[in-house]
Formats: sequence, structure tokens, C-alpha cells
Amino acid sequence: MERHSVFFFLISIVAFADGGSIGVNYGRIANNLPSARKVVQLLRSQGLERVKVYDTDPAVLKSLSGSGIKVTVDLPNELLSSAARHQSFANSWVQRNVVAYHPATQIEAIAVGNEVFVDPHNTTTFLVPAMKNIHAALVKNNLDSSIKISSPIALSALQNSYPASAGSFRPELVELVFKPLLDFLRQTGSFLMVNAYPFFAYESNSDVISLDYALFRENPGVVDAGNGLRYFNLFDAQIDAVFAAMSALKYDDIKMVVTETGWPSKGDENEIGASVENAAAYNGNLIRRILTGGGTPRRPKEELTVYLFALFNENQKNGPTSERNYGLFYPDEKKVYNIPFTVEGLKDYHDDRSPVTGGRQVKAPVEGGSPRGSVSKSLTGNTWCVANGEMGKVKLQAALDYACGEGGADCRGIQPGATCYDPNTIEAHASFAFNSYYQKKARQMGSCYFGGTAYVVTQPPRFGKCELPTGY
Repeated sequence: MERHSVFFFLISIVAFADGGSIGVNYGRIANNLPSARKVVQLLRSQGLERVKVYDTDPAVLKSLSGSGIKVTVDLPNELLSSAARHQSFANSWVQRNVVAYHPATQIEAIAVGNEVFVDPHNTTTFLVPAMKNIHAALVKNNLDSSIKISSPIALSALQNSYPASAGSFRPELVELVFKPLLDFLRQTGSFLMVNAYPFFAYESNSDVISLDYALFRENPGVVDAGNGLRYFNLFDAQIDAVFAAMSALKYDDIKMVVTETGWPSKGDENEIGASVENAAAYNGNLIRRILTGGGTPRRPKEELTVYLFALFNENQKNGPTSERNYGLFYPDEKKVYNIPFTVEGLKDYHDDRSPVTGGRQVKAPVEGGSPRGSVSKSLTGNTWCVANGEMGKVKLQAALDYACGEGGADCRGIQPGATCYDPNTIEAHASFAFNSYYQKKARQMGSCYFGGTAYVVTQPPRFGKCELPTGY
């Protein structure tokens, strides 16, 4: 496929739907990182307009002043009890760490704690009271409308996450914290912060989860037996499991920000999937997925803000090798792998597909094997490109127009009176056009994308009496 044509289309389709937003986590558990001033220059040079930090370090917040970069700061877990018990402490913390810098430093959110439910110091009961006191301090300073408060949760807060439609929170946390937390978010117009790592799921279940599914690559998708929605990547399934958990408690109106997600570029021998190639594919394809618009299958019209983890490799982090290798950049500011962070940069982006899985070679699962859902292999070796009807008529029409126009697809078969005119639906016609383009390009990698509106299937698709061809 000709990259310039495809990515021209990627950019043009954004005109029909505003994309989401990409930010980055700036962790500093290292002894070899550049100065905060240089970091801000790096962020701006890469077009990154959002950053999340894990404290309120004065040097960092001062360096961000006047940069135009939106900032999420963190009140650490160890301060939760003081913030919960004493309004005066919350007032003082906000005065010193927020009011002193805002608005020159554009603080847009405060993460109160981080993954509190897995904190060994048992700080869960302090979470919501601390959030309320920090919010009261913002109100006192007339900042409550411009700065939102939330708290990042890990997916371990879910009792069930598969299938996504069955997502539910751990029962012992529902009355204790989730209902009060979600009530607070609703009352303050805030959002739920979620840390989601498909890498962990793949690493633990690489025998049943397709690597392509984990890395946003072309795959037949996995149908959720609970609601019939089809998922084409593990990230969307994880996010929708949290949406389903909120829905089960009647909080469908609350939005989400993904405060952490990433993939390590290096790992120990048993950390399956950790490699430079896979990290580049995950983060690069995720950025394309977010910036070209569209939500998840459960909330298709809700754009996401996603923070990549992390800006740098951090050499003083404890744990397995992967913990020190999530960085997008080395401490000398060189990229660990080359991916774009902006819509403009996507014009030249190409996922350099590699068979590397890290650790050991993993076989592709076949349909009917795992309850987690897997991909089916074609019995003939043929593949077809079809439209994703869940992306909506506007996006499909834009993609159809491109395929039949600049893309050069043979669309005579869907003209009035032609063999495949019926059924006269946007999904059927787009599938015919997408498949024509895909087959003409000899089914090359990336030729069945169309801004996220298309996907590859391995079984012959039929639309009424219309059968899509396998070659031109």
C-alpha cells in the first residue's frame, strides 16, 4: 500500500470527528534524567500537550510555567490520611502545590492517591474524604471549575473483566468506596481515572490472547457473548469492562481518562511480549487509535484522553526488568523507538510488523480454544476487508468516499442495479469498497484500516446475495 495515500486519508477523516488526546507520565525514579527545563523543551518539541506527574516538585511545576502544557499533579498515598482527617492540611497543600503555580502552570487535574486499593498501607478508607477536602480547598480558592479531582484505579479493582460486558467492581469495594467515589465524580463534573495495561494480560495469557489483538493490529476481533459487540483490541475490552462496572452501579454518565498505559521495551526471560518491536507497535498503534477519533464499542462516540507510561526509562525502579523499561525516551532524550505523538506525525507512521513476542515464541490461538476470546484461522488462507458498522455512518461514508475516489477501489458493483447494490446499506457498500481496495493492494499490511473503520476477517463475508471477491 502507498503510505502517503493512506495517511492522507487518516488525516482527512479527523475532520469528521475530533480525536482524543495523548499525554505522558513523567516519572522520576532515576538518577540520570535531564533537568526539568530540558524535559519541558522535549515535551514541546514532540507536540505533547499534556503531562502527568507523581508529585508536586517545585522545579518541575516552575519549569512548566508558561509552556502551554496541561498538567495533572498527584497527592501521594502517604498524605491521604492527613488530607482526609484535617481540612486545614488539605487547604495548606492546595495553597502550596496548586495555587502557588496556577494558572501560569496549567494544572487541570489532581490525582488524589494512585492505585489506592492495592496500596499495602491500607489507605482505601481515606480516599474519598481526602478527595472531598481537597475539593473544598479548591472551592475556597475559586479553582473547582477549572481543576478536577479524581483518583487512578488499577484494573485489579474489578471482580470480573471478561467478557467486557460482565465487568464489575470487587464487592467489598462497592459500598465502601466506589459508590461514594462515583457520587463525588458526578457531583463535581469529574471523571474516573483508570490505569490499564494490556501487556499484563497478554504476558499472563499469551497462549490464548493473540499478539495482534493486544497490539492493535489487524485481526478478526472477539465477539462479546454478553452484548454481541465485537472487539478488535484488548485495550478497548479492558476499558469497556470498567464502563460496564460503572453501568452496573448506574453511573453511565461518568467519563473516563486513562491515566496510565504502556508496553515495556525490555523484560526478563519470563516476561513474554516485552520487546522494542512490540512496545513500538502498542504505543504507536494506540496513538493512532486515539488521535483518529472514536471511542470504545460500548461508548463509540466518547473520545478518550490517554496518558502513556512513561516518558523515560527509570533506572532506580524496583521489580522485574520491565519496570525500568517502559520509557519512550532514554535519559539522553533519544527515542527508544520512533513513533509520533501528533496527528501530523501520523502521516509518516508505519507499524513495522515483527514476529517478536519476547521471552518465547507464542502460537496464535484458534477459535474455540479459550474463554477469553481468540482469533480464528482461515481454512483457505484467504482474508477479506470489511467495514466496522459500529464506527457510525459519518465515518463510514467518509471512508467509502475515499476508497471509491482517491483510493481507486472498483465500486461498480455497488452502483444501482449492480450485483452488490443490495443490501443498500452504508456498511455493506463500504465493505465492498474496502475489500476491493484491500485485494487490489494484494492484502498488504495496513491496507485494511481506513481510519479505524475497517478490519480483516478470515471467513467469507456475505451481504445478502453479494459475495466479496478475494482477488483482482
